[in-house]
Amino acid sequence: MKITVDKAFLGLLLVTLLVHTSTTPIGALGQTTDRGLSAGQTNAIVSELWNLHRQKIQFERQSEMDARRLKLGELEMPFWYQTYGEKSENGRSLYISLHGGGGVPKEINDQQWERHKQLYQPKEGIYLVPRAPTNTWNLWHQPHIDKFLGRLIEDLIILEDVDPNRVYIMGYSAGGDGVYQIGPRMADRWAGVAMMAGHPNDSMPDSLRNTAFTLHMGALDSAYNRNQVAEKWEKLLSQLQTNDPGGYKHLVKIHEDKGHWMAGEDRVAIPWMAENTRRPYPEKIVWLQDDVTHNRFYWLAIKGESVQGRSRIVATRNDQQINIEFSTIPTVIIRLNDEMLNLDLPVEIQFRGQSLFQGKVKRAKAVIEKTIAERGDHTGIFSAELMVDIPLTN
Repeated sequence: MKITVDKAFLGLLLVTLLVHTSTTPIGALGQTTDRGLSAGQTNAIVSELWNLHRQKIQFERQSEMDARRLKLGELEMPFWYQTYGEKSENGRSLYISLHGGGGVPKEINDQQWERHKQLYQPKEGIYLVPRAPTNTWNLWHQPHIDKFLGRLIEDLIILEDVDPNRVYIMGYSAGGDGVYQIGPRMADRWAGVAMMAGHPNDSMPDSLRNTAFTLHMGALDSAYNRNQVAEKWEKLLSQLQTNDPGGYKHLVKIHEDKGHWMAGEDRVAIPWMAENTRRPYPEKIVWLQDDVTHNRFYWLAIKGESVQGRSRIVATRNDQQINIEFSTIPTVIIRLNDEMLNLDLPVEIQFRGQSLFQGKVKRAKAVIEKTIAERGDHTGIFSAELMVDIPLTN
């Protein structure tokens, strides 16, 4: 008699056993006073919960990594990858490279995928080429793409020891179309972004404030006005950097005498990106939502009616103070941890200089659990959060 085993049930059973057999009981670690968790308790809980997350991913996700195929709902995303160079102390770099095609039969998109596997080669890191889940014109900027890429990164952090602060996204032609959009809307995931021979449609670069961005375009690539739009983006990025000199690192290269195919000249994007490392807790955030929305961006979060397409938040942090400089939405959640500031001391939240909150913010196990579950990124774990209502302004 053949016995079938529900893998999800086994995963739940494994995690339950791990919780009950861990060196220090999670319940004991999470017992807090009215002042919330201490820094020591927080560190212990983070370590314990991250270890449980690691073992859960190893148990539940290794099969999809071995199969080189992710499945979310009715869609599947096959992927291929090759590892180069020596792994650094903090883990491997990851280069996700999006193929061209789109709006053509499956066989042609498959050819584009195969060709793309040999297009680039980093000096160090994992070079990963996913196959788009669909064959539509907008291969790489539909809402499901963000979910697939998020899961892929989460898997590789654990299963291939990827450094979450050295994850890069790049794409050519239709892949470049996607990078123009998912580059900004997932900017808090990337250390660098490289767009080759694509078109941005309606995307804007504002959210790239803390993400290095390079754009490569053939000077003769006039289809859909790609070359003219590339020059427009160069001006947009330069103006953003002029107005905000601490951000918007970029390199735009228009390749003379080249059309849609740049004959490999765009490969200089890889070493340029590799110079950059993500800062998970930047001092200033500019968050401009796309029509595909997210509920978290660096140390900001939103929920409910505040999750709005094209909404905008600008926020800064300095020592124990957070200042929301601009917001088009009614409620903002501030995420905090002891790497950003000292949670044993009072924190002040301001909106354009007006104090919205002043006092201590409690560390809480629930916030740690939630932020691990959201991203599976050990550099993106927060231990406290505070929700503030934004005053109405003209």
